[in-house]
Amino acid sequence: MTSVLILGGGPDAEREVSIASAKAIHQACLDAGLDASLLIVDRPTLDEVQSWRADVVFPALHGRFGEGGGLQQLLEQCNIAFIGCKSQASRLAMDKMGTKLIAARCSISTPAACIFDVEDIDVSGVSICPLGLPVVIKPVSEGSSVGLHICHDELQWKRATEQVRADFKAHQSRVYMVERLVEGREMTISVLADGCDHLRALPAIEIAPAQGVYDFQAKYERNDTVYTPNPDITDQALAGMAGDALRLCKALGVRHLARVDFLLTDEAHWGLLEVNTMPGFTRSSLMPMAAAADSMEMPDLCAHLVRCALEDHSKTHPRVQS
Repeated sequence: MTSVLILGGGPDAEREVSIASAKAIHQACLDAGLDASLLIVDRPTLDEVQSWRADVVFPALHGRFGEGGGLQQLLEQCNIAFIGCKSQASRLAMDKMGTKLIAARCSISTPAACIFDVEDIDVSGVSICPLGLPVVIKPVSEGSSVGLHICHDELQWKRATEQVRADFKAHQSRVYMVERLVEGREMTISVLADGCDHLRALPAIEIAPAQGVYDFQAKYERNDTVYTPNPDITDQALAGMAGDALRLCKALGVRHLARVDFLLTDEAHWGLLEVNTMPGFTRSSLMPMAAAADSMEMPDLCAHLVRCALEDHSKTHPRVQS
């Protein structure tokens, strides 16, 4: 029986979301007949990672360490089979600005953005928006809408920049970006391995929060967000977003799974928001929802990902015959 170690927690802002995802994955793996165990971690050391005993590790961590390459590098150093992107692709996809640069190279539309400098103020002591309002301010390397600020006017911009400066004092490694706010319908395309060397797009899902934007509260704390698999949009838009998601994932080096978020401004135009290389697996998470719309329930989804990790690992670490 294949043994799977599911990791939850981590040192980053999305720790509680990660734990919820890990618990759901653990149960799904048990339901799939796998020998599954759950481990809640903080920031494991190389020695700790070397002590793990499992055929496959499922690192359901979110944030810079758990999803942004740090944990993946430790797993690679220990020659452990694991689900998700390798460390280099993880680092690149976690960087929203880096992802935008790759998207532009692939001719994929994405809203204009730039790094926010907390020291960028004019002679009067007021910070000037570099792109012109309305904009979004958000961390470059966080998920779950952590640190997200929507600014439609100067007062909202002033309040947001004050909060960002205060946050920077507590988290000086956290880099923020400013992105032009584009109005539209939020869509997400989940991408899943269809065999080790090929990715396919799962059914699109439209996300419609009851009020405001799709922020942390709309994702995890309220139950009024409406999720619509296979939304009523043109075949052209569906195929276009799916094609862009797959091209971008290939360019980034994504393996096994990812979720790519878009804003659909009209039936012929959409823009990339970001890529998530370890999507959530909670009851309201979009990757399991998309898989279910493709007739793949959570146990089958998790078992499929375990098989992909084993097959990938066997290619690069073949067993020596005695």
